[in-house]
Amino acid sequence: MVELNDLEIYAEKYRPKKLSEVINQKHVVERIKVFVKARNIPHMLFAGPTGVGKTATALALAHDLYGKNWRSNVLEMNASDDRGISIVRNQVKNFARTKTISNVGYRLIILDEADALTPEAQQALRRTMESYSSISRFILICNWSSRIIEPIQSRCAIFRFKTLSESDQRKYIERIIKGEGLRISKKAIDAIIYLAEGDLRRVANLLQASAALGKKITEAVVYDVASQAKPDDVKKMLLLALEGRFEDARKLLHELLLRQGLAGSDVIREIHKQIYSLPVPERIKLQMIEKTGEFEFRISEGGSDLIQLEALLAQFLLFKKS
Repeated sequence: MVELNDLEIYAEKYRPKKLSEVINQKHVVERIKVFVKARNIPHMLFAGPTGVGKTATALALAHDLYGKNWRSNVLEMNASDDRGISIVRNQVKNFARTKTISNVGYRLIILDEADALTPEAQQALRRTMESYSSISRFILICNWSSRIIEPIQSRCAIFRFKTLSESDQRKYIERIIKGEGLRISKKAIDAIIYLAEGDLRRVANLLQASAALGKKITEAVVYDVASQAKPDDVKKMLLLALEGRFEDARKLLHELLLRQGLAGSDVIREIHKQIYSLPVPERIKLQMIEKTGEFEFRISEGGSDLIQLEALLAQFLLFKKS
């Protein structure tokens, strides 16, 4: 068995074991429960953002369908690890054509990140799904269903997962806090929700990394382990630039990049988030967003983080003056 990454222990420990435990995906779970109750599920395609419960739902389905012996009837693979045609022709095909000894009548193959498969591999997978549909069912999991070829999509029941609401993220955080006996401030919880952006896997990883530094988790600890810029610091820097205080804004930028050791891409991502809350006309916000995209591209192409971000602040100052 593959060992879990050290920062995936919480995510695995608090993963739903039954379909009834899946968070905020009732529109999907209720449909799946009908198939499980009839013990006759179709090929399925789970699509949606990262960390919203696609893999957890697939494994919970396997638990409900096969019971304690689910592992002997389920092949779980990450298609991005080996995305070529050989993985379909060998490992997947060999498992798919083997009859199950359970009373369900078929085995289950879960392909995570199926949108990473090459078109050739997907064509081979389509043929395998056709040939062994009587003894095997497939659950394909992806972020972008448009990257799955049409012949496969037409053979699957498609389930689209939604981003998790803030209240559902809070419930998940409280569940981990209670289970691990952690002490956490309200501002720290808000910071985790802000940084995770609806990704429960990231929520669990942030909590675990923060808890490793002590039982008391504060907002400062969360931002330290996440290596992300604090929203208040970035907003203050932008306001200084817009007020014409370029030197003060530049000093704060140096603090973020040099002393706190943040990456330029992380700072510019936070700048983009903070633009919408600035007290400037909508016209200036549009210009700032356009320039932010331009300088983010420059950094991604290898430009100096410090020089490019200083140039971006200079552009913001010019917008305000104009």
